Amino acid sequence: MEDTIARYRAQLSCNFKQLDEAFAACMQDAIALLSEEGINDYLDGASLVCKIGRGFDPVLTYLEEMPILVHRLGDEGLLGKVSQAVWKMSRTPNGRSIPAFLQALPEACRRMSSAELVENYIAIVFDMMERTTGSIHGFHTTIPSPGLPKLLGQMPYLMSQLALGGLKNWIEYGIRNYGSHPQRQEEYFNLESADSKAMLQHERHGTLFTHHERKLNLYLKACWENTEYLVPYSVDFRDMRQQQPYFDDFGIRIPDVFDDAHGVSGIDRYRAVLAHMAAHQRWTKKVVADNFSPQQRMAIERLEDSRVEYLAMQEYPGLRRLFMALHPIPQEDECNTQTESCFRHRLAMFSWALLNPAHGYQNVQINEFAGKFRAKMAEGNATTADMVQLAISFVARTRLQSDQLPSVYFNNTAIGYRDDNRHLWQFIEEGDEEESFEERKQSEQNQEIQGLPPRHYPEWDYSTQTYRPDWTSVYESLHPSGNPAVIDALLQKHAALAKRLKQIVDLLKPQNYTRVRYQEEGSELDLDVAIRSLIDFKGGANPDPRINMSHKHDGRNIAVMLLLDLSASISEVPEGATQSILELSQEAVSLLAYAIEALGDPFAIAGFASNTRHEVRYQHIKGFKEHWNDEVKGRLAAMQAGYSTRMGAAVRHAAHYLEHQQADKKLLLILTDGEPSDIDVDDPQLLTQDARQAVKELDQKGIYSYCISLDPRADEYVRDIFGKRVTVVDNVQRLPERMTQVFVTLTG
Repeated sequence: MEDTIARYRAQLSCNFKQLDEAFAACMQDAIALLSEEGINDYLDGASLVCKIGRGFDPVLTYLEEMPILVHRLGDEGLLGKVSQAVWKMSRTPNGRSIPAFLQALPEACRRMSSAELVENYIAIVFDMMERTTGSIHGFHTTIPSPGLPKLLGQMPYLMSQLALGGLKNWIEYGIRNYGSHPQRQEEYFNLESADSKAMLQHERHGTLFTHHERKLNLYLKACWENTEYLVPYSVDFRDMRQQQPYFDDFGIRIPDVFDDAHGVSGIDRYRAVLAHMAAHQRWTKKVVADNFSPQQRMAIERLEDSRVEYLAMQEYPGLRRLFMALHPIPQEDECNTQTESCFRHRLAMFSWALLNPAHGYQNVQINEFAGKFRAKMAEGNATTADMVQLAISFVARTRLQSDQLPSVYFNNTAIGYRDDNRHLWQFIEEGDEEESFEERKQSEQNQEIQGLPPRHYPEWDYSTQTYRPDWTSVYESLHPSGNPAVIDALLQKHAALAKRLKQIVDLLKPQNYTRVRYQEEGSELDLDVAIRSLIDFKGGANPDPRINMSHKHDGRNIAVMLLLDLSASISEVPEGATQSILELSQEAVSLLAYAIEALGDPFAIAGFASNTRHEVRYQHIKGFKEHWNDEVKGRLAAMQAGYSTRMGAAVRHAAHYLEHQQADKKLLLILTDGEPSDIDVDDPQLLTQDARQAVKELDQKGIYSYCISLDPRADEYVRDIFGKRVTVVDNVQRLPERMTQVFVTLTG
């Protein structure tokens, strides 16, 4: 055992003398609780924490707490995520908060029962840190967050009082109202102000899963002989998207908080949800979904839900009170069959009739099929297959012409304690119906745009002054290639302008080199630093690894991202012009790319369009590491227009790439021809205000954004988004010239 611990000690890159005394005890826990791969990640993470230069305490806290925390949550991936979070915090002015962050993490995580919630918690803390960290010049953060240490000190108490969604709302309120007032911010996050305590009481609602996890696990095991892993998900009661419980191979997913409702306590609502899903796990068999219509599937789900609840109530009669209290009671005549689709309403009535024999409905068909259901259940051998046949008959006998109407009646049709029935269906292949061909076509389109998994971004709701978390899905891909000769012809067309550009570029080029010292990687060794580090190493201190140096051009360190609006409107030919906006954009971008390449600045080009919040297309035309060559020209030549303009999501994704560039100045240049819009948004101000908020986020990250608009009416909205950082090009024929002039002005 001693040899093993000695081997692991050699693997840990940390020279604190105090570590030798505590390391053996820490490793005994790690060996007992972690896999071999997990131990390697654990030691790598501890080495990274050691390198931040914040003393011995953060390293010891990481070594002592992480094995137990990771083992409890069942996800060794958290080892690397926590150490990376510590490293990221050390790169900000908030390095002094690292010990508090690590000390608060174990207690906070004890209140959470899934790795997903822990990741959400870390994201909430970092969002607060980034938004309250100050900057003197507006580009680089220099002033530590005044509220972060106070928040971390109160975190164990806060997590005992609030669900994760409530914690997020409480923090959001503090940032929104005291973000620019350091003293009041400290008082708020330290729970010293009356406003802070009142907001805490406002967000403190319902029955928290973390307070009753053991009780619910025992309930499942004792009553249902079920040992499935319970995985809570965060519920924000202000979020209009209602996620339903469900179960899969990874466990049972339930909300992290339940309010009392309809005379049923929160803990009993948990029991009703778990009983329903445990009954499905015991008695439901999978059904092949491919040959059923959507309405048939809905009916099958309702009947199978009723069957397993019937069996559960036979075994535990007390469940009837819970199910009846939580089930909506649709009124028979409240849906107008002349103007609305009443199919969901009929199914809800049918479900209530199956649960409550004294339902009082006069509908002949509902009474007939309720009788058939009870007769089948009375036989004692009813199966999922029997419910399938009964559901198909019910749909066929009760079908109305108005069921196809686009206006669907939803009141009192959602049964909140039931899961989403994803476990019921098994999909073999696509059918031959017309809808399947549409699905296949859409799937092929998505496959083209989904070069990577989607990246989710929040969206700003100006009416509530809060973010809608993970609201938009950005699919990025490499733009298809075309003929690069098209771009060469455009450059030849503007040869005179290109020649003038070259003269300007020659004046802008930096002439001298300067040394960049204290680099971990570089072109040559920095002897002074290397000797000092060697002395530290020999003396037992932690040596500085930044012993190299490199050279760069003196006076110019700029990274540029060109973001192009590729919505359908740019294919139009403006009045008085002979070319479409798309063609003019290709010319302008070609000239600008030619100029930036000559300067040697790292730059990238991307285009975006959107088809609802679920599909924001982001296409890479040129990457920062690529040169202006035929491959890039081919992608630019193949640009096509389509869909809408969800600018905020595209701006945030462009910033995701731009903020990682090692440059003193980062410029995001946006070329658009219209107001932000999308087909799933009715409020014209919503996406404009979201884009405005996205620009503010860029400012906080030190990214300078500038817009070139081709819309003559742009003054109505574009200055609301970008302020004074905008140029409106009234004569689109002059776009190539004006765009290059703007770039030279911004970077010269």
